[in-house]
Amino acid sequence: MEMDIIGQAIAASCFVALFAWAWRVLDWAWFTPKRIEKRLRQQGFRGNPYRFLVGDIKENGMMLQEAMTKPIPLTNDIVPRIMPHIDKTIKMYGKNSFTWMGRIPRIHVMETDLIREVLTHSSKFVKNFDVHNPLVKFLLTGVGSFEGEKWSKHRRIISPAFTLEKLKTMLPAFAVCYDDLLRKWEQTATREGSIEVDIFPTFDVLTSDVISKVAFGSTYEEGGKIFQLLKELMDLTIETMRDVYIPGWSLLPTKRNKRMRAINKEITDMLRNIINKRVKAMKAGEPSEDDLLGVLLEYNYQEIQKQGNKKNVGMSIDDVIEECKLFYFAGQETTGVLLTWTTILLSKHPEWQERAREEVLQAFGKNKPEFDKLNHLKYVSMILYEVLRLYPPVIDLTKIVHEDTKLGPYTIPAGTQIMLPTVILHREKSIWGEDAMEFSPERFADGVAIATKNQVTYLPFSWGPRVCLGQNFALLQAKLGLAMILQRFRFDVAPTYKHAPYTVLTLQPQFGSHVIYRKLK
Repeated sequence: MEMDIIGQAIAASCFVALFAWAWRVLDWAWFTPKRIEKRLRQQGFRGNPYRFLVGDIKENGMMLQEAMTKPIPLTNDIVPRIMPHIDKTIKMYGKNSFTWMGRIPRIHVMETDLIREVLTHSSKFVKNFDVHNPLVKFLLTGVGSFEGEKWSKHRRIISPAFTLEKLKTMLPAFAVCYDDLLRKWEQTATREGSIEVDIFPTFDVLTSDVISKVAFGSTYEEGGKIFQLLKELMDLTIETMRDVYIPGWSLLPTKRNKRMRAINKEITDMLRNIINKRVKAMKAGEPSEDDLLGVLLEYNYQEIQKQGNKKNVGMSIDDVIEECKLFYFAGQETTGVLLTWTTILLSKHPEWQERAREEVLQAFGKNKPEFDKLNHLKYVSMILYEVLRLYPPVIDLTKIVHEDTKLGPYTIPAGTQIMLPTVILHREKSIWGEDAMEFSPERFADGVAIATKNQVTYLPFSWGPRVCLGQNFALLQAKLGLAMILQRFRFDVAPTYKHAPYTVLTLQPQFGSHVIYRKLK
C-alpha cells in the first residue's frame, strides 16, 4: 500500500514537471510571440499574423530563391531582388511594418529621428548576432559582436591602429599589391589588346593579400592560408544561419559541424602561433613591427601597464585572435565588394569614369599615388560615396532590445528585433530626391552631411558610437585601387555580364562580374 502511494506520488510529480515543461515550451513558442504581436499592432505596426515557430521564414526563403533564379536589367532598382519579402511587406503594410524571423518579430525603422535614436543609444538597442548557435561565433566575433565594458575596452585598444597617421604608413604595402596585379593585366592587354577579368573574386583575393601584408607584415604568407579557411568558414556559417536553430544541434557530430570546428581550430592555431612569436619578441625587448598586429599588441601592452596588470585588463591572446579574424573577414569583404560595384557603375557611366581619370592623372600622372593628394581627390570620393549609397556592402543593420524600451512615441517589447533597411533608406526619395535610384555622384559634391540634409540616413558603415572602425581603411584602399586602375586602363562590362546582386553576408554579384580592360596609350 505504501509503495503504491509512493509510486502515485512519483507519477504525479512527473506529470506536474512534464506539464510545467510543456507549458513553458508553449509559452515560448506561441503565447509570448502572440503577446508581442498584439502590443505592436496596438501601436500601429502591421505585418503578417504569427505562424507557429516558422513565422515568415518559409515565405521569405521561397521569394528569395525565386528572385535569385534570374538576373535583372542593369539598373539600381535591386531591392526586389535582394530582399523581396521585406520589399513586399513595406509596400503592403507601410513603413511601420514588421516581419517574423521565426518566433521573433522584426520591426522596420525608417524615420530619421528614430534611426538616430537607435544608433545613438547602442546600450539599449544592441547588436543582433545569432548568439544561440556557438558555431556562428567562430566568424561573427570580435569588437563588432561585443557589448558594454568589453566592447569599450576593445574599441579603445584597437582604435589607434586605424588613425589616418597609421594608415598613411600602410599605403606602400597597398600599392605593391595593386601594382603586382595591374602589371600582369598590362602584359596580357598589351599582347592581346584587352583583358577580361572576373573582378569580384580577383579583388577578393587582392584585398586579402593587402590585409595579409598590412596586418601581419613579414608573416603575410601565412595570412593567405587564413584567408582561404575564412572563406570556407563564411560559406558554412551562412548555411548555419539560414537553418531554423534547434537547441543542441550544434553539438551533434554532423559533417558541417565537424568541419566548422576543424576550420576554427586551424585558424586559431595559426593566429596563436603568429601572435605568440610577436609577444615573445616584445618581452625580449625587440621593437614591434609596424603593422596592424604590431600596433594592436603595442597598445594592448600599454593598456595593461597603465592599469597595473590588474585582472581582466587589456585583451587576452584569445581576444587578439578574435579581433584578427574579424579584421580579416570584414576588411577584405568590404573593400572587395566596393571596388567591384564601383567598376560596374563606372562602366555603365563612362562620363564619370573619364572625370575621375582626368582628376587622377592631373594629381599623379603615371606615378604612384601619394597619401595626401589621394585623400583630396574630389571626384573619386564622390563616386565611392555614391557607390556605397546604391550598393552598401551590408544591406541592413539589425538590433534587438532585451527589455521593454522607448523609441520615440513607441514602446518596443522585449525580444523584438529592429531593422534599419540600409539599402532601402539609401533610395528614399524624401531624402535623396526624385533621382534617388540613379547613379549621381554630384549629390556628394559638398559632402555627406549636405547630401543627407544632416539626417541619419546614410549608413554604409553604420553611424554613432558603433560606427565601423575600419571605414577609413576600406575607403583609402578603394581610392588607391581605383586611382591605379584609372591610370592604366579604360574598362567596360563584358557582353556576358549579368546584373544579379545578392547577399552572402555582403552584397555581391551572383553570376560573375566580367569586365574588359583596355590599356591606355
